[in-house]
Amino acid sequence: MIVKEILSEELLTLSEVKGILHQIMEERLQNEEELGYELRKAINHADTFAKTSPEKARDLVNKLTALEKMKPEIAIRIADIMPMTRDELRSLYAKERFTLSDTELDTMLEMVEGAMD
Repeated sequence: MIVKEILSEELLTLSEVKGILHQIMEERLQNEEELGYELRKAINHADTFAKTSPEKARDLVNKLTALEKMKPEIAIRIADIMPMTRDELRSLYAKERFTLSDTELDTMLEMVEGAMD
């Protein structure tokens, strides 16, 4: 498939991708079309690693981006990984030029716990 032009670009969580892939799979199954190898692998990956529903993941990203030291890319990573400890959160901020306080980390962890299924 040759891409000629990018019409739009949006950051998505793995849970949102899972929902989109399942919609595509249902459409193709209704039309009795074959699921390609890449599509089957992508669906399997999303099913294996998505940890919450698409709605909860997007809600978590929205809450996280409202925080002061949060970039959208890091918020998406947090929603995908769902870290449970301060050290896991710190590892996501390893490349940043600032460090987070314990209260900031605890606030993020509380948000993650609220988004778990």
